Amino acid sequence: MKIDLTETTSSKINQALVAARRAIGTPAIGMVLTLVIVTDEENAYDALKSAGDASREHPSRIIAVIKRVSRSPRARRDARLDAEVRVGSDAGTGETVVLRLHGELANHAQSVVLPLLLPDAPVVVWWPEGAPSDPAKDPLGALAQRRITDTYSAERPIEALAVRAISYSPGDTDLAWTRITPWRSMLAASLDQQPAEVIGATVEGESDNPSCELLAMWLADRLDVPVERMVSEGPGLTAVRMETKNGVIVLDRADGTLATLSMHNQPDRGVALKRRDTAELLAEELRRLDPDNTYASAVKYGVDRLHPGGEAKAAPAGNAEEKAEKATGAAAPAAKKAPARKAASK
Repeated sequence: MKIDLTETTSSKINQALVAARRAIGTPAIGMVLTLVIVTDEENAYDALKSAGDASREHPSRIIAVIKRVSRSPRARRDARLDAEVRVGSDAGTGETVVLRLHGELANHAQSVVLPLLLPDAPVVVWWPEGAPSDPAKDPLGALAQRRITDTYSAERPIEALAVRAISYSPGDTDLAWTRITPWRSMLAASLDQQPAEVIGATVEGESDNPSCELLAMWLADRLDVPVERMVSEGPGLTAVRMETKNGVIVLDRADGTLATLSMHNQPDRGVALKRRDTAELLAEELRRLDPDNTYASAVKYGVDRLHPGGEAKAAPAGNAEEKAEKATGAAAPAAKKAPARKAASK
């Protein structure tokens, strides 16, 4: 069921939600959180589809905030709120409200969204692209317990990752980190199967892939060893090699789907490591609403070396971007880049 509202208010939207639930015979609310999506018209469809798929696991009220700001001085003064309310089969397992903010109202989105939040339920804000330099200080981000960004969608992903590191606040996370969860799990499991001291590591992947940088920082942070960064043609992250005193552990995924795990004195094994879609990544992030301390430690690894002895402090986006290469370059004690991919051990 869909209801279109023009030149409306938050109060009228709430009334429309109640009326729609009664009309389809489901007056009770069974949602566990509010997911606020801050996007533009171009990316709204894909973002809403991913959120709707994720809501099958996490029934939620999805609020899409689409800001329509015109350059015309007169248009900026003509503040208006249009909304689309979706319930039932049109909204997955929860409810969806699409807000289009016109004119000056676009600068005060939090005042529109606040009355629409589910009472006594967690709030998550997701920026599919165009995230602010400091999500925790953004007016919408300040409403949330968790704030999800995606540095992969940025024009300069590695510089965006440095901005995320410098401005990190508890509750921040990034889908570039979520993409490497299966890799981290498999690498940790391989060390459980073959306990040995790790003396060095190599991470191989596309040159501007923030997930590769995060994995390198995570290994360097957790193992306290030099991590070399190699460049391949992709797709995405292609291989990780860990040098141990008992031999080499190699996790190689050349095709983006099936990986091969090779360990000393053990037969090679196939491992399913397919590249996951946005809905799967979002669903994973919604499973935990507490701060991700492991991500915090990894993403701030390079920044802590720029400011030894102190915590990474938030800085304006411009300053952070100027330090981007410096910050990510300090991610690993021996991080290097090479023009070609090294062959995995056979």
